[in-house]
Amino acid sequence: MPLQLFNMLRPDDTGGSRQRRAPILLVLTLTAVGLIGSLLLVWSTIASERAERQQVERTNEIMYAVRDIDRAAINAEAGQRGYFITLDKRYLASYELGRSLYPRSMERLKVEVEAAGMLPRQRELLSVIEQHADAKFEELATTVEMIGRGEIRDAQQRILSDEGRIAMERLRNSLSEMEALEQGILASATQEAAAAEDRILPLLSLTLLLTIGALGLGLWSTVRAAHAEAQAAQAAELAEARDRADLLAHELNHRVKNLFAVILAIVRMSARDKPEAAPVVESISARIHALLDAHDATQGKGPDGTARMRVLIDKVLAPYSDAGSVVEVSGPDVDLTPREATPLGLVLHELATNAVKYGAWSGEGGKIAIDWAYEGAGADRALRLAWKETSPNPTPPSDRTGFGSMLMQSSARQLGGAIERRFEPDGMIVDIHFPFAAASVPTS
Repeated sequence: MPLQLFNMLRPDDTGGSRQRRAPILLVLTLTAVGLIGSLLLVWSTIASERAERQQVERTNEIMYAVRDIDRAAINAEAGQRGYFITLDKRYLASYELGRSLYPRSMERLKVEVEAAGMLPRQRELLSVIEQHADAKFEELATTVEMIGRGEIRDAQQRILSDEGRIAMERLRNSLSEMEALEQGILASATQEAAAAEDRILPLLSLTLLLTIGALGLGLWSTVRAAHAEAQAAQAAELAEARDRADLLAHELNHRVKNLFAVILAIVRMSARDKPEAAPVVESISARIHALLDAHDATQGKGPDGTARMRVLIDKVLAPYSDAGSVVEVSGPDVDLTPREATPLGLVLHELATNAVKYGAWSGEGGKIAIDWAYEGAGADRALRLAWKETSPNPTPPSDRTGFGSMLMQSSARQLGGAIERRFEPDGMIVDIHFPFAAASVPTS
């Protein structure tokens, strides 16, 4: 029996193990997703902030170079104007400073713009800036040379012409456009970094929720595993208790049969020397055999493991049948499983015993009508059995709840149904109602 029980439980245990592993795998998956998401989030945020810092540095360098070119042109032009007005060569120091600052600044601007991965427009602006700056410094150099040769009037005319002003305006416009482009690139990098920072809070919240969910699921899985282990231990204890109960039931059944055999032997031994008592002895022996058959019927015994409803009733009532015991039985063919036949047989045996002691068969003129029928269909199919006793002088019911009543209620619970008793002026009616699977209906 324990080995059979183990074999029966093994597929369920395997399925239970798979069900217990599923939450654990989900916990691990959620934890892994949370960790990977956190790493990707941190990496993307750091990358965006690093790109922003690098762009800030490149933009600063480009802006410094642009402003140095503008300052070089302004200083050179201021030195040229001071030299023209005062003819003092000391003003040429500012001019020379601008001339020396311009090529270094221009070279640095080219290097920084190219290192930053310049835009097509920035490449065009570099050429335009260099062209206008060269034109401006060429105009300033020509004027200074004229002043140095004493050609003051020609220098004045050149200064008053629009050539220098136009070159300076074009240079400064190109420098301003270069600054605007670089500010736009910096703003874009700043916006991307800000977007990454804006994403970090909801993503971190989601990661936190995933982590909390994983922890909660892990706790739930642990509790469920502990509960499953406790249930498995209880199932093992229950199986052991059922083994003991089955052993006791078999032992009790064996002892009851031995008791019937002893009673039968005593009856026959008592009439051994009295031939005239032989008919009575045979009648008593037949009733004892009928009681034994009824006992077997209440245990759900049958050659194919099932019991027919009509056969069960006939065997239960056989010990009490005689000319004065009137019984009417009607109903369709029904095959009962041992799970259904055993409690139902016990109830019928208890009702028959009570009918002999107190009910319809306790006196003259009483009768019992038993009928059963199906109710519902499919999964909702049920079986209703009615036991109706009619007696000229029915015994009023007792208020005491005896063992028989408790036995009937226990049998009703085993059947998964209900038993209702009603006492009427002419006798008693017992309705037995319990679920009855469609598979139990005979096909013949």
